[in-house]
Amino acid sequence: MKSNYLETIQAIERLHRQFLEVIKAELDRQGIEDVNNVQSLILSHIGEDELTVGELTYRGYYQGSNVSYNVKKLVENDYLLQERSAHDRRNIKVRVSSKGKAICDLVEGLYDRHAAALPNTGIPEDGLSDVNATLKRLERFWAHELAYGPAQGIPAA
Repeated sequence: MKSNYLETIQAIERLHRQFLEVIKAELDRQGIEDVNNVQSLILSHIGEDELTVGELTYRGYYQGSNVSYNVKKLVENDYLLQERSAHDRRNIKVRVSSKGKAICDLVEGLYDRHAAALPNTGIPEDGLSDVNATLKRLERFWAHELAYGPAQGIPAA
């Protein structure tokens, strides 16, 4: 079990880095130099939403430690618009600008192309469903570990 578990963790890390490289290659092909792959994913995840910087992390839209830096750069380069919340002036809300929407569309186009090409790779849709179900169970396992300490197992739900 341990070797499979470690292999899964390494695959998750590798896949995430490789996917970021795929996005970077797409940005390069389009000649876009003022936004990086991580920032492009942030924009894509925000989409039509308007939210605070804290909500980016809370909702799982951004997993890194330097979210404030990336938001600052996205605002500086006109990909994100920010304004103070009308209800709580301490909170700053962000939303995607029209320039940012173009990046969202680019990433969405990448997803569409990949989804259309996947059936030709031998990866069946139900295979992806199985992987997703397993990853969700692993995510719950880790969340339980964080909340309650050393896990003895959690319900399989």
